[in-house]
Amino acid sequence: MPTTAHRPLDTPFEGLLATPTSRLPYQDDVLLRSFVLRRPRGTLVVYNSPGVSQAAEAIRALGTPARLLVNHVHEGMYGQPELDVPVWVPGSERAELARSLVVAGTFDGRQQVDDDLEVVPTPGHTAGTTCYLWDDGSHRFLFTGDLLWLEHGEWRAVVLDPALRGDYLDSLALVRDLDFDVLVPWGATAGGPVVAAVPDRSERWARVDAVIARVRDGSRH
Repeated sequence: MPTTAHRPLDTPFEGLLATPTSRLPYQDDVLLRSFVLRRPRGTLVVYNSPGVSQAAEAIRALGTPARLLVNHVHEGMYGQPELDVPVWVPGSERAELARSLVVAGTFDGRQQVDDDLEVVPTPGHTAGTTCYLWDDGSHRFLFTGDLLWLEHGEWRAVVLDPALRGDYLDSLALVRDLDFDVLVPWGATAGGPVVAAVPDRSERWARVDAVIARVRDGSRH
């Protein structure tokens, strides 16, 4: 039996829906969301969070979702969602994620999912962190998980392991060169924007460059 109340989805962008929020246990001003992608080839869910279960009825109303895409291992702390959806995860983090999620498949290396979504490995926040780049024909949404998140609208990193700082910098350089116009993180501070629209390429470069500079100088953020 479901253990959570049914709640609706928000619409940050046409075709991009957001689940209800959950507070990050160790930083309660940060709200986490999962996102639902409405696509001709089948609905996708990006990120695992309690919001998937809370909005399960609304997600099912859009059609049976094809996959739930996990960005990194920390999403496993919320366990299996109350939604019948195959869960796909970064291959290098499968063993740990399989302790709390039923894993249907893995991604290893940069690859396409159909013709509209690209899997882009971006280690740094964790060793297996993986971004997803979705082109819906109007926008190119980059789902960065915690590699880049929003703190009152500012782009931030989360460097947890100093040994991965070099990987983090390499991944940020890769993200800088990706062609996207909407940043969609897993978390954002309460009261701030949920996603960041960056139609101007020079602004995107400047924002990523600022994060690179902080990480290079030894900042955790």
